[in-house]
Amino acid sequence: MLFVSGKTPKMGTTHDGKSYLDYDPEEIKRKFTLGTSLAPIPFKDYKINLLDTAGHPDFIGDTLLSMTAAEMALFVIDAVDGPQVMTTRLWHEAETMRLSRAVFINHIDREGANFDTAMATLHARFGSRLGAVNIPIGTGPDFKGVVDIIRMKARYNDESGKERVEEIPAEYEQAAELAREKLCDLVAEADDELMMKYLDGEEQLTQEELESLLDKAIAQELIIPVFVGSTIIMQGVSGVMEDICTYFPHPRSHGAYQMADGEEITIDETKRPAAYVFKTIADPFVGRLSFLKVLSGTLTPGMELVNARTGKKERLGHLYVMMGKESTDVNSAKAGDIIVVPKLSETRTGDTISETGEIAVEQFPLPAPQYPVAIEATDKKQEDKLGTFLSKAAETDPTIIYTRNEETHQTLLYTRGETALRTLLDRLKDQTGIEPKLSDVRIPYRETITKTAEAQGRYKKQTGGAGQFGDCWLRIEPNPEAGYEFVDEVTGGRIPRGFIPAVDKGVQEAMAEGFLAGYPMVDIKCAVYDGSYHSVDSNEMAFKTAARIGFRAACERAGAVLLEPMADMEITVGEEYAGAVMGDVAQRRGRIIGTDSDDIGNTIIMVRVPYAEVVTYSKDLRSLTSGTGSFTLALNGYQQAPYDVTQQLVEEYQQARAAGR
Repeated sequence: MLFVSGKTPKMGTTHDGKSYLDYDPEEIKRKFTLGTSLAPIPFKDYKINLLDTAGHPDFIGDTLLSMTAAEMALFVIDAVDGPQVMTTRLWHEAETMRLSRAVFINHIDREGANFDTAMATLHARFGSRLGAVNIPIGTGPDFKGVVDIIRMKARYNDESGKERVEEIPAEYEQAAELAREKLCDLVAEADDELMMKYLDGEEQLTQEELESLLDKAIAQELIIPVFVGSTIIMQGVSGVMEDICTYFPHPRSHGAYQMADGEEITIDETKRPAAYVFKTIADPFVGRLSFLKVLSGTLTPGMELVNARTGKKERLGHLYVMMGKESTDVNSAKAGDIIVVPKLSETRTGDTISETGEIAVEQFPLPAPQYPVAIEATDKKQEDKLGTFLSKAAETDPTIIYTRNEETHQTLLYTRGETALRTLLDRLKDQTGIEPKLSDVRIPYRETITKTAEAQGRYKKQTGGAGQFGDCWLRIEPNPEAGYEFVDEVTGGRIPRGFIPAVDKGVQEAMAEGFLAGYPMVDIKCAVYDGSYHSVDSNEMAFKTAARIGFRAACERAGAVLLEPMADMEITVGEEYAGAVMGDVAQRRGRIIGTDSDDIGNTIIMVRVPYAEVVTYSKDLRSLTSGTGSFTLALNGYQQAPYDVTQQLVEEYQQARAAGR
């Protein structure tokens, strides 16, 4: 499109590293799109705002947010390979958004390409509403142009992109008529009266009727237009661009944006200024860049708008129109435009800014990042720099989480997958020079007891001067789901009241250290019921130490056990993968709670499983389902770990202690 419109002087592709929109060094290195790039393309008297999005599942969050700023989703599908995993997923996401769709069957000039086969695959995958608005003139190496079914003309492009329009070759007239009839069948549904006449056979759609109803039919999703061509040899591209301008939904005719308060807002130039932030990037040279969809009114440099989430004012400095990595200052942006604004310090992806601050677009639900790693700087002096980079990354990308787990004493980084992680770490190295140390996520196991037990804790130390003496009798018992409870049952002054808090503190310190494998102990009720003291040698430290001794002695008899965290999961897979996934869950010691199905025929498997078994499940599920599966996960409670798991962790703990770790 860029070349045909004259915006670029030569063709380039992602694979040769010369794509105009895949300019990021990581994109050039990996040879696929990592994030949305913008390209306002002039064509005749129109402007097409192209949002070139990522197709890799690790970057689906960026793609979904970009789709919220679009009026139409154009899916580019290879004529030989057909729709891929992400195509299918994004198709259903667009359907949920009520986003109009179109398809471009690309590379019809490839060896083995067949248009009829490609259309049959699309109908089987996405339904009968797909209708061809182009058919190819020749296929494979013989492909040389397309028949425009709307206008019933043949269209050819030469090597310079210049198009010529001719009559349809005689051998393609019948195929064109059949495609035209199918197209009219779908379009006629946009007008009830005309539809009845059409079905009764009273009349066929005229050229004027077809063209006048086509945009309405596309907007109502009555038809999903299918184009065909080859971007490499530029056949069929100019026709797509012309039809985008003529028949695709205009911002004003696009569906309303849902507000957080339940109201709706439509694109309207006459209303007060408002804009929605659908993407944020942290440019190493410019700083924060916010990508805005203007919802209403007109934005101008210097304007102050209020962030609905923070209630704070943000001043619009420069307004940029982006063309790949190149930016151009503009004096205004009106409703429907896509604009880039630098240095909005308090504004994040998903925020709405407006004149009053009362407009807030409902937050789009993004898939949670489910691929965690523990991360730290190899050089401790670089911890601050590492933290600053990752914090900014998490601020600009909602599918990245950077957090500290105080229980396991690890800093955790969550991404959508291994590719997203490696891309982020490569950028970290390029921009800061830091190569961090990664390690496995520690599982937050806990310990508890299963029986009531009693024991004495006695501590006596004489060093020549003042000694140390503490003596207490403790009784511990299970306290299920009630946490820690301490009870003072001492009578007759056997332990002075001033030392009782020290006993409590000693017990809590011992619980924090664990008994079996060094994990915190929970759900224990502890009573101190007897003891003794020395008028000179007893002090708080002595009683705290005695309590620690007594608690551990009681644990020896109290049936100490290890608890493992449990996860509730919903795993969504195609029906053909359900059996394999269920078998895999069983091998992970998981329990199937139930199954269900969604609106598109996927199987939803509800599972309860030990968290330790699914920490890296994102990678494993992709392998099991050829990249089609997805899941949600929420930690929910603990249960006793089996003997083999307990033994392994106890042995590792003892070995670590012996080694002085």
